[in-house]
Amino acid sequence: MTLTVPQATQRAIAAYERGAWGEAELLCRQVLAVKADAFDALNLLGIIAAQTRRTQEAAELLERAAAANPTSAVAQNNYGNTLKQLGRLDDALASYDRALQLNPGYAEAYNHRGVTLQELNRLDEALESYAYALKIKPDYAEAFINRGVTLMERRQPEEALENYDCALKIKPDFAEAYSNRGNALLERKRLDEALDSFNRALKLKPELAEAHYNRGKALQELKRLDAALDSYDRALQIKPNYAEAHCSRGYALQELKRLDEALDSYDRVLKIKPDFEFMYGVWLHTKMLLCAWGDAERHVAELLARIENQEKASHPFPLLALTGALSVQRKAAEIWVSDKYPSSLALPPIVKRERREKLRIGYFSADFRDHAVAHVMAGLFETHDKSRFACTAFSYGPDTKDDMRKRVQAAFDSFIDVRNMADKDVAVLARKLEVDIAIDLGGFTEGSRTGIFAMRTAPVQVNYLGYPGTMGADYMDYLIADRTLIPETSRQLYAEKIAYLPDSYLANDGKRVIAEQTPAREALGLPRTGVVFCGFNSSYKITPGTFDGWMRILQQVAGSVLWLREDNATATRNLRQEAAARGVGVDRLIFAPRMPLAEHLARHRAADLFIDTLPYNAHTTASDALWAGLPVLTCLGETFASRVAASLLNTLDLPELVTTTPEQYEALAVALGTDPPRLAQIRRKLERNRLTTPLFDTSRCTRHLEAAYMQMYERYQADLPPDHLHVSP
Repeated sequence: MTLTVPQATQRAIAAYERGAWGEAELLCRQVLAVKADAFDALNLLGIIAAQTRRTQEAAELLERAAAANPTSAVAQNNYGNTLKQLGRLDDALASYDRALQLNPGYAEAYNHRGVTLQELNRLDEALESYAYALKIKPDYAEAFINRGVTLMERRQPEEALENYDCALKIKPDFAEAYSNRGNALLERKRLDEALDSFNRALKLKPELAEAHYNRGKALQELKRLDAALDSYDRALQIKPNYAEAHCSRGYALQELKRLDEALDSYDRVLKIKPDFEFMYGVWLHTKMLLCAWGDAERHVAELLARIENQEKASHPFPLLALTGALSVQRKAAEIWVSDKYPSSLALPPIVKRERREKLRIGYFSADFRDHAVAHVMAGLFETHDKSRFACTAFSYGPDTKDDMRKRVQAAFDSFIDVRNMADKDVAVLARKLEVDIAIDLGGFTEGSRTGIFAMRTAPVQVNYLGYPGTMGADYMDYLIADRTLIPETSRQLYAEKIAYLPDSYLANDGKRVIAEQTPAREALGLPRTGVVFCGFNSSYKITPGTFDGWMRILQQVAGSVLWLREDNATATRNLRQEAAARGVGVDRLIFAPRMPLAEHLARHRAADLFIDTLPYNAHTTASDALWAGLPVLTCLGETFASRVAASLLNTLDLPELVTTTPEQYEALAVALGTDPPRLAQIRRKLERNRLTTPLFDTSRCTRHLEAAYMQMYERYQADLPPDHLHVSP
């Protein structure tokens, strides 16, 4: 029996509703063979094409459907959905607007319009569109979910949480709502509650890859790294090309020091999505940690080109060791801050406070523990003038309970563990305590919490010590430096105003203990005779160019060896291979394992000369060497990170160890390595100057830093904007 067009159309709709999509599609095509502009057949066929991921075909069919029935709001809405899937967001928006002109009470069109506006980053308009959808349809759970997602993008997790809870009241079995709710809780640092929310999502929908991924993030925040890896792996079993899960899996592996596996994960991310935000720099930094330099020059050039092109190519930190161009480092910082931590209006402006007897200083860090930052700052914390300064520590790192943690904790008037508090709550707390000057000791280093400062936690905010460069943020008022680090001609390339200390910017703890006994060279794996060049910088600071220079030095200084820090087995293996490729015997590279600080400082005495890296110098590492009496040879660059060793040497009155070109650097290393009396003379000068020049005078550094704080505060009290400051000797 031959079916009429209406009969065939009704059968097609019935087949679709019972899940027989193939039969429905066949019937629709039979209808269109008879009547090419049959609206219902075109519309249904377009929906089926969209649901079977034939998006371009769906768009063509639904465009024909909309033309066949210009008064159908449903057709315009469906057409908009396919346009959105094709990435034609402006066209999709126009289609939703036409649907709403035809039917102003069409809640679904308002919801889809909101999602499109969100993708266009028009977040306020998106929220307005969801509000219309919910006014029309108050029990619209999907609109509550989408509104929550938009609020999360606006960094309003509390409001997002309220919307997810509304969705779950309407639809208690909404797995996606539980997963998104967990993300909001995660942002609020309510980690156990977040984990519970993800578990609820997975109980409802075990195949929800996003919930497995989000659960992994919560576990990683809780430092349950092996469990986090298991969650990421489950997400990837369901969704093998889930780039975000591969990325977070890499981060977890990196925390576990499984760098080779982390690099494999980052490789997968870039294969799936070559422009994955900020991944190229992470990938390249990991290769540098492993000293895996294959095609390094091309990779670095590509990274720099991406940054110059304003792409989200790298976290700022890797750039410190990959380029000596100050302008590129600033641009990378600005791109990062603009995307991740823009200036926030979540809190009102700080009301100006009356002067008090004591200036209230807040130090913010993840590193109040056995860490380089605490090693150099502990003495400064202890020598603050308690009659003039009230100092509070805001700690968001792990409570390691080690000796350094205990020492630092005792040095402060108040020590507050805020690691389980959200950024906003920390900022509110600091305001409640009426902190006058907030010091960020982390910048963009591991564990930093830039979001706290984006909300303006104190009237004056300072970037100091942890991150050797500009943060590119308009809410960071000052950067502590010195005249060697930032010449006046370079100041325009820093977003902060510069507070110049008269000596070196780097605080030092004059109480650092050096073990009394210096191990014999043989006990350290070193040859009994010959020059020992020492380079204890982290492996990622060793660039191919630096290593080329080192190998040329070894080749010209007979019997010399290079003593390096043992960071990871792969880096050790790769550096030996690189030495052999340059004609240097692998036995001339000797690797020093980790050991307690006092013993580590003592073993420096077994070396003859510390040779620095460029463009990222030794910082605390150089300070350690100099404190132990080992001369440091450096090469001065343009960036903050490439001038720190020179700052230390100038403060010690050892400018003869500061060179300005790689050629000078290599020539001086060879000259000192082949002239033992000259090197011995420099070593004696270092020993004389070590305790008579300002570098290791902790009290002097503290007084200078306090003077800088007072100048900042006086400008604030006088209603003057931040400006470059100079502290007198």
